[in-house]
Amino acid sequence: MSDTHQPSFGIMTAPSQVDYHDVLRVWREADAIPEIEHAWLFDHLMPIGGDPNGPTFEGWTLLSALAAQTERLRLGLMVTSNRFRPPAMLAKIAATVDVVSGGRLDFGIGAGSRPGHPAARREYEAHGLPFHDAAHAVGSLAEACTVVRRLWAEAEPFDFDGAYHHLTGAFCNPKPVQRPHPPILIGGRSTATLRVVAEHADVWNIPGGDIGDAARRGALMDRFCAEIGRDPASITRSIVLPVSYDHPGDTRNAISEAVDAGFRHVVLGLPAPYPENVARWVTSELINKSGHG
Repeated sequence: MSDTHQPSFGIMTAPSQVDYHDVLRVWREADAIPEIEHAWLFDHLMPIGGDPNGPTFEGWTLLSALAAQTERLRLGLMVTSNRFRPPAMLAKIAATVDVVSGGRLDFGIGAGSRPGHPAARREYEAHGLPFHDAAHAVGSLAEACTVVRRLWAEAEPFDFDGAYHHLTGAFCNPKPVQRPHPPILIGGRSTATLRVVAEHADVWNIPGGDIGDAARRGALMDRFCAEIGRDPASITRSIVLPVSYDHPGDTRNAISEAVDAGFRHVVLGLPAPYPENVARWVTSELINKSGHG
């Protein structure tokens, strides 16, 4: 992660309504550009925009392929739905990707899609996955963070008997390359999720939009950190900002506003289709011209 003064910039390529080779082209290009420090996919099983029957790739499988085809970029999912995979399975998948990447994984996780989002909701029914209420989702997320961290760290099998997850003889080998574990990024804005962020996250991410609202959410997270005796400055603030190819000045303004509000981990969401040399364009028109690159 970057220091507290200079922001780090990354790109996000939603692996939906695109071809594998389109995403690979952008990531390979970005991998050769030092100003772009990280790259992200999302975690949906069906499209949440565009043609509802269009292609969407499974995030962790694609991430592992991209990890093998890049050398420098830090990489991750923005963010894994904790509702899709049992946490011990997720810990194993993530450890594999960290090994494949040579220790470049940033582990992004969240409670899962909001029940009120119909396009996201249908993917649960379509894949036979249960969709519990928000309280269950956040409670499960907190336990999952504990389970995943223990699996990455502990040298002996252990049992876990939580309210949401029950494991017997849990063990992860190989461990991730990064010690004590890959950075844990938790995405979300709800009050309940921010309590989990304060306890477990190295990085907190919020989707872009109203920077004032994002800053207020950050202040609430600071309060939760204080309540448990944690230094809020130990959590890097991350934000996803949509990129406008036609109006780059709008995106540059959003970058400056976010950085001024304390967000030091900036993820630029690239709309598909991706123009040729889009990573170079992002670097010259957005990162360097924003005055923060």
